[in-house]
Amino acid sequence: MKTSFVISAAVSALILAACNSANAPAPAAREAAAAAASAEPAGLSLQDVIASEHRTEAEKARDAWRNPAATLEFFGVTPDQKVVEIWPGGGWYTNILAHWIASGGGTLVAAGWDPASTDDPERRALIEQRLAEFKETYADPRFGTMEYSAFSAQSGPLTEPGTADAVLTFRNVHNWMAGGYTEKFFTDAFEALKPGGVLGVVEHRLPSTRTQDPTASSGYVHEDFVKSLAAAAGFEFVEASEINANPADTADHPCGVWTLPPNNRTNCAAAAAIEGLDPESFKAIGESDRMTLKFRKPG
Repeated sequence: MKTSFVISAAVSALILAACNSANAPAPAAREAAAAAASAEPAGLSLQDVIASEHRTEAEKARDAWRNPAATLEFFGVTPDQKVVEIWPGGGWYTNILAHWIASGGGTLVAAGWDPASTDDPERRALIEQRLAEFKETYADPRFGTMEYSAFSAQSGPLTEPGTADAVLTFRNVHNWMAGGYTEKFFTDAFEALKPGGVLGVVEHRLPSTRTQDPTASSGYVHEDFVKSLAAAAGFEFVEASEINANPADTADHPCGVWTLPPNNRTNCAAAAAIEGLDPESFKAIGESDRMTLKFRKPG
């Protein structure tokens, strides 16, 4: 099992103070100070967090497409739970989850990219650098004490088996299809969850009339494919929501889903072959059409 790394800004600061000062406070005083520094106001609402100043205007501008409050409420996430977020990336959802869960006394586990997943020393160094930057960002006391693990084709458990209330992933299934280890995600999530725990999946949706590329090279995935993988891992399907749907998305763009905002990519070979391509037409569509699926571990 991989070791989870726990970061606490308050604790780290107190340790440094003890090393550098002959008048460092007693252990009991240090513990009390750490608890006070890391505490969030009790009962901080999800809407308060979403509207808070620690989120940038660029992040808030995407709320209309990502619908964080409605999505987390649909999954039944509450701030007193232990929640695992898979591949947080740049931390768009983490900025909401960490702040909110800290206020309710829960635990957020960030299962990020795995440095051990590559033999390329440059890529491994880059992943390690990104992870270090991520952990530094979330050492801020308002985010509470987060735990860290990893997910890859070679990774161990996401967290201690049978302890998570929810496992969440946002727009990542296509990445694992490209890597050939999608099934592992569902089995790892199943193992991490308590009986009755929830798996929440948001993913770019491929229309059922289209042929599914096994590597999801367009970034789009069949909803039935996700449901079948979850069922094979032992999950019960609970409900689907159209919270993150976008009927204007035809899912047939020249550079795949990355043609749409926020990437706005039109520099791929397929786009270059289209005469008179208008990038603004894709921006007008908005972000992708997305499935939002809720599964439960029986018990």
